[in-house]
Amino acid sequence: MPKNSKVTQREHSNEHVTESVADLLAHEEPVDYKHSVLNMAGETQDKQKDVEEDLEAEDRPAWNSKLQYILAQIGFSVGLGNVWRFPYLCQKNGGGAYLVPYLVLLIIIGIPLFFLELAVGQRIRRGSIGVWHYVCPRLGGIGFSSCIVCLFVGLYYNVIIGWSIFYFFKSFQYPLPWSECPVIRNGTTAVVEEECDKSSATTYFWYREALDISNSISESGGLNWKMTLCLLVAWSIVGMAVVKGIQSSGKVMYFSSLFPYVVLACFLVRGLLLRGAVDGILHMFTPKLDKMLDPQVWREAATQVFFALGLGFGGVIAFSSYNKQDNNCHFDAALVSFINFFTSVLATLVVFAVLGFKANIMNEKCVVENAEKILGYLNSNVLSHDLIPPHVNFSHLTAHDYSEMYKVIMTVKEDQFKELGLDPCLLEDELNKGTGLAFIAFTEAMTHFPASPFWSVMFFLMLINLGLGSMIGTMAGITTPIIDTFKVPKEMFTVGCCIFAFLVGLLFVQRSGNYFVTMFDDYSATLPLTVIVILENIAVSWIYGTKKFMQELTEMLGFRPYQFYFYMWKYVSPLCMAVLTTASIIQLGVTPPGYSAWIKEEAAERYLYFPNWAMAILITLIVLAVLPIPVVFILRQFHLLSDGSNTLSVSYKKGRMMKDISNLEENDETRFILSKMPSETPSPMPTHRSYLGPGSTSPLEMSSAPNGRYGSGYLLASTPESEL
Repeated sequence: MPKNSKVTQREHSNEHVTESVADLLAHEEPVDYKHSVLNMAGETQDKQKDVEEDLEAEDRPAWNSKLQYILAQIGFSVGLGNVWRFPYLCQKNGGGAYLVPYLVLLIIIGIPLFFLELAVGQRIRRGSIGVWHYVCPRLGGIGFSSCIVCLFVGLYYNVIIGWSIFYFFKSFQYPLPWSECPVIRNGTTAVVEEECDKSSATTYFWYREALDISNSISESGGLNWKMTLCLLVAWSIVGMAVVKGIQSSGKVMYFSSLFPYVVLACFLVRGLLLRGAVDGILHMFTPKLDKMLDPQVWREAATQVFFALGLGFGGVIAFSSYNKQDNNCHFDAALVSFINFFTSVLATLVVFAVLGFKANIMNEKCVVENAEKILGYLNSNVLSHDLIPPHVNFSHLTAHDYSEMYKVIMTVKEDQFKELGLDPCLLEDELNKGTGLAFIAFTEAMTHFPASPFWSVMFFLMLINLGLGSMIGTMAGITTPIIDTFKVPKEMFTVGCCIFAFLVGLLFVQRSGNYFVTMFDDYSATLPLTVIVILENIAVSWIYGTKKFMQELTEMLGFRPYQFYFYMWKYVSPLCMAVLTTASIIQLGVTPPGYSAWIKEEAAERYLYFPNWAMAILITLIVLAVLPIPVVFILRQFHLLSDGSNTLSVSYKKGRMMKDISNLEENDETRFILSKMPSETPSPMPTHRSYLGPGSTSPLEMSSAPNGRYGSGYLLASTPESEL
């Protein structure tokens, strides 16, 4: 053994020996029989690769500060789904009652699995491919599947940023271009655009001016040049933000993660001052308790928790891999999860305050229009003046007065009431119409704001920043594992990814592109991500071993995580994820995949089913996303692909313990002596190491030696052992 070996140094040391065998192994080079000088084939040992890996681990980029890292995780997890999808689900699934299943599932699924991804990334300091190859080589395909899902999501997610860029630049004018229907002049006559007149100004602007949408997914219609330019701008911004890795993206996060909170705070203050805002907030928090018993509500809450934290994408693992080993990722998991939930609730307050204002405006219009109908019926003697309550004043008609008239007329004229064509004009009905798209409902509400262009600029700049934060994390989920695994040049690969994604993304900026966005959003990620996360959970808790993982967390963090996580990882989370996966498959089978098409002639939406060729694309997307998992499993199961391990099945770098225990039994999981800093304690390891090649047996090894069945090639001295 070399004289400068840590074992040799400690052999001559007088210090008290308290270190465990496992701690000792953390400092020693692994024995590889293929390259050992004792190899009977006489192969020369080549350490060049190990030296390069050691230098890479030593030179791995790191966050400039803890704040920068937290902002990056927040920017990735807090996205458009928090600001728009969460309020929509809250309104759809029982208001305040929806918060109960969401919170429950956040605690039993969200936080434990988020903590798990943070921990494995920080411990192993690699991207998703390297992490899952290390944890369980046969499930190494998980990392590749994460990269493919990130690619699918990034392709259409950046299109949404492109839409926001289009609206952002259109907001610099007064009045806002979607506040009124366009007028077509033909000589001396002026006619309102028919499609707009049948729908609304904001709906027309979205479908015709912005998307110029076709009637179905089968009608391509060619490229929309305005959206093509916006997509190019979007990918250029993302490329500049991530081209230097965390050195460039970390600085961007200071603005992209914090600015949305400034805008949300401004919108909340402004929204609460609007007339009718309280009606919207009360509607949000009024619980519909019967909804809590609906399994569909729990399924949608679980899916939202799942996507809100960015689980399975690889971005969480990538960001945490740039942390120091002793970073408190347990605190990070709780903090980011809380901020994520807080942002969702804050955004919901803003949305419902603004929609409460909008509902009051629309309800007042309804009252005025129907009051004019009633006056016409009164003047034509269709209705008697006796039906009108004496206190009603048509010049200052309130919603309450109209409601009284409506009920009286409906009671007296029960037989002919439908022919009158009167609407009830209930505020509750306006609020129940849902939040719809950010590009329709919220833009319409902003047209009624004083200084509406300012608020529109702020709103869409916020959407751009929210999308940018999520895209940086998504790109990290692609670039970090590929660069770590295949050692490709960072800048060249990142630029190439952006160019490739832009070219493929042209699919989404043709006139039928919105329908492809729907396809990718609804089907390309949901099922594959649930499969990825449940396999991540199984790989750590059942294959790697929950006890061993908890032990390594104790060594890494300096304290033992709550026993709560042990049971969540081992039992509860896998069961919940299995139920969610089953429910997603059943939902896919029961409800034929389709999309909402905008029919120009009818100026209305119609639900259409995907044609056969689109179904083939949809199925291909799902298969491609999960295909690496069985492929890698089969290749490594039948030894067609090397797992990069030797007979020790362990590797150690720079004093950092990295154990591959895929072949360990349960009762051998936790044979460690606890110490906060193993490298600071001496080792009882004897200076002699007996070599064992494949199928060899050391003459010094007893047949009952507990480590013999692993072929580790070490004759271990008796050391105390402890179980967790």
